[in-house]
Amino acid sequence: MDNIYDVLIIGAGPIGIACGIEAKKNKLKHIILEKGCLVNSLYNYPINMSFFSTSERLEIGDTPFVTTNPKPKRAEALEYYRRVERKFDLNCKLFEEVLSVRKVDHVFHVNSSKGNYQAKNVVIATGFYDIPIYLNVPGEELEKVRHYYDDPHYYANQKVVVVGASNSSIDAALETFRKGAEVTLVVRGPEISPRVKYWVRPDIENRIAFGEVKAYFNSNITAITEEEVEIETPEGKIILENDFVLALTGYRPNFNFLLKLGIEVPEIAPCIPVHNPETMETNVKGMYLAGVVCGGLNTHLWFIENSRIHASLIMKAICEGHQ
Repeated sequence: MDNIYDVLIIGAGPIGIACGIEAKKNKLKHIILEKGCLVNSLYNYPINMSFFSTSERLEIGDTPFVTTNPKPKRAEALEYYRRVERKFDLNCKLFEEVLSVRKVDHVFHVNSSKGNYQAKNVVIATGFYDIPIYLNVPGEELEKVRHYYDDPHYYANQKVVVVGASNSSIDAALETFRKGAEVTLVVRGPEISPRVKYWVRPDIENRIAFGEVKAYFNSNITAITEEEVEIETPEGKIILENDFVLALTGYRPNFNFLLKLGIEVPEIAPCIPVHNPETMETNVKGMYLAGVVCGGLNTHLWFIENSRIHASLIMKAICEGHQ
């Protein structure tokens, strides 16, 4: 039994790392498998992004997150979590994707892109950032359409349509505007989302009021071509010249992966995977959920700051199960 891990964690984001720390504290033999780099989702955030939360609310492992900024930046978070992972000397395997998990006689057999593992328990901490919520309109497959946004300089002097009203969309609209892009914002609802960071919302509202950013509310993109975008507005259909579309309409967990593992996921929104909120155990005995993946399509339900507790709940349940 020496080659069998007590717990195998899928995902090396902040909550996956927190689970590894708790496993180690409880003397559970662990391994973390991550298909990308360490805290891969955070790495793929926009370069200039600032967190909504303060640094202390992003802390894990009782390790202080020291920053001079009121709201930490992406680069600071990457460095913090890298140092935490090293501090606790976690058994973390990066760029190793989990391909399948099957349970045989109370033991999980995990096949990855680089090897095979056995574990008594499995924790899914995969987040929700891998799969965009698509527009499902003609032309969305064009290279000019992006579902992820990184750096504003790329869009300098270009005609850019940004779709969405959340933090990612508004940040992209403001940043590309300030790099010289001609920005048009397309919003499905009647206003900018109330979830937009409180220090950012007045900025975008002023840019719209002054005509520096054109905004169409209660509107949807209906078609995209190489040189134009078609938008359905309350006043009727319009066509704009266009170089790039940033369709930042949100992301969702990989439900197919969860279903493949045997986890029940309701077909009706918000598609919250079946789990016990007191232990985080799913309908598959010995398989647990941690972090934002627990919220299904409600991706604003769980954050780093309020899902850190999942790590201790899971390891407590595992330890009690060993007794």
